[in-house]
Amino acid sequence: MLARWGIRFGMSLVGIVFGLLLSAALLDDFDVDAEGLVLATLLFWGINLVINFLALRVLIRQPSVALAGLLALVSTVVALVIVDIVLDGITIEGATTYVLATLIIWVATALGDVIGGRMIRQRRRDRVG
Repeated sequence: MLARWGIRFGMSLVGIVFGLLLSAALLDDFDVDAEGLVLATLLFWGINLVINFLALRVLIRQPSVALAGLLALVSTVVALVIVDIVLDGITIEGATTYVLATLIIWVATALGDVIGGRMIRQRRRDRVG
């Protein structure tokens, strides 16, 4: 079980880092430096964790796939706004940049979750077989 949590945690961080780097590479009004990348990743992950926990455990009793996806988008944009306000190492300018960065990071973190899930299933298969 500990390995499963480690894989999920690791792939979540990889997805966030990849999303932030891809946003910085593709969007002119999105800049992040090395220190900002590390701090933004950790802060972003923490904010997403809190928002998802509160929403899925406290506010929403029976989430659907569509609602979970919408929640992920909302938590991504909220995390981006907070990270931009709190940290000096990341700069996001303009509503369009926020929207595009949200989509890029959301896709990257979703891919990280999918890859992490596949790694866990493969690990389970290898242990059984």
